[in-house]
Amino acid sequence: MRLAFAGTPEFARVALAALHAAGFDIPLVLTQPDRPAGRGQQLQPSAVKAWSVSQGLAVIQPQGLRLDGRYPADANAAREALQATRPDVMVVAAYGLILPEWVLSLPRLGCLNIHASLLPRWRGAAPIHRAIEAGDSRTGITVIQMDAGLDTGAMLLAEPMDIAAGDTTGSLHDRLAELGGRLIIEALELAACGGLHATEQSADGVTYAKKVEKAEAAVEWNLDADTIARRIRAFNPAPGAVARLRGEAVKLWYAREIPAAQQQAKPGAVIAVSADGIGVACGSGAVLLTELQRPGGKRLTAAQFLQGQALQVGEQFDQSAA
Repeated sequence: MRLAFAGTPEFARVALAALHAAGFDIPLVLTQPDRPAGRGQQLQPSAVKAWSVSQGLAVIQPQGLRLDGRYPADANAAREALQATRPDVMVVAAYGLILPEWVLSLPRLGCLNIHASLLPRWRGAAPIHRAIEAGDSRTGITVIQMDAGLDTGAMLLAEPMDIAAGDTTGSLHDRLAELGGRLIIEALELAACGGLHATEQSADGVTYAKKVEKAEAAVEWNLDADTIARRIRAFNPAPGAVARLRGEAVKLWYAREIPAAQQQAKPGAVIAVSADGIGVACGSGAVLLTELQRPGGKRLTAAQFLQGQALQVGEQFDQSAA
């Protein structure tokens, strides 16, 4: 079976590597154009491109795929490349571009998408972030037959995965990426023998996982402790939760709710300081911050952070990081 593959970040790279290791013929890979990154803002290839080049796979990076859109030359070149490779199916994982009808209908078996949620819950761009932020106890991978809608296609395979109490987006992402690679191989093997069957998504339980914006990273201390702790973990590793302390924007990478915390302190006030973490009052309850980062510094445990910045009970985090 000949595959075209479309994907961009590490989640997609894991699936691509799994397909390659399983022996699928992958004559063409589509990924997003190189983007500036890092302090020097140098152009960097996507995780999918870097891996594909290392394996000698052909890569194209159209800026758009609509023939009548802003980049018709890119779209036409992509269409010619896909037509030349004659893929039986296109596998899509976190690509980042909407696929127009000409792409969806070009492969003999259409386009299969690896989505990091149990659809129809958390359609959209950030299903892992939003599942952790919402306090979900379970998520999973759904392989769908893509249509023109946003993650609305018929479901082909799905497998659930528990969300651990201490999961971050990073830790859950890695487990889901591995599951996605395994499930897409299973889906393609079933498709090859006619054993893949579609089930329409339910109209009930639809939620949307909107893209995470940097403005959401500012910690709102007047919220309850459980919500704040979940958001801090949801925004790890990106964009990173931020709170201002002594005039600096400090990144907060990990937090947990302090069970049965009773306090009368103002939200954002430091109520405990120890090597185990920094206790901070919330609108109700309190959280324990265990991993922090000062501007320009490295991620540190609370004990390491306190060695360079001694805090006192009663000090105050600002309400907003803005």
